Amino acid sequence: MELTGHKVLAFVDEEFEDLEMWYPVLRLKEAGAEVHLVGPKANTVYHGKYGVPLTTEYAFGDVASKDYIGLYVPGGWAPDKLRRYADVLRLTREFHEAEKPIAHICHAGWVLVSAKICEGYTMTSTPGIKDDLENAGAIWVDQEVVVDRNIVSGRRPPDLPAFTKEFVRVLADYTRK
Repeated sequence: MELTGHKVLAFVDEEFEDLEMWYPVLRLKEAGAEVHLVGPKANTVYHGKYGVPLTTEYAFGDVASKDYIGLYVPGGWAPDKLRRYADVLRLTREFHEAEKPIAHICHAGWVLVSAKICEGYTMTSTPGIKDDLENAGAIWVDQEVVVDRNIVSGRRPPDLPAFTKEFVRVLADYTRK
């Protein structure tokens, strides 16, 4: 499997979009990656917008970007909470500075906006945060998935197959560098 032996970090907070969390996490695991669910507190249950629970393994402050090949940020209302944590912004910037793959979908672009890493990148998202991304310097396009250098972005749940396929591909390419 293309990602065997590699770890991906996934941010978690209350009200993540259930499909946008689970579809990529399961696909990453199918590709052989070890996915760590990381939230405000370790070993804590968080719930998606539709009530699907998950338990974090680590807290934001417990992990180091150097231990992972990529970062995944799901959508929903969680990104509005996530972007308020200094450790989330620090980790996001560290992944970006190391040119490691970062994937975000729907409202998750808010985390990248707050981390100040959007300038000059072509991205997509739910149209609801188009202005936020553009005001942060991104070039916004209405496509199911966009890959620009190390950043993979997607619009919404119906785009998950194309979005996740590209994220897995970008991660696999990164492991071959």
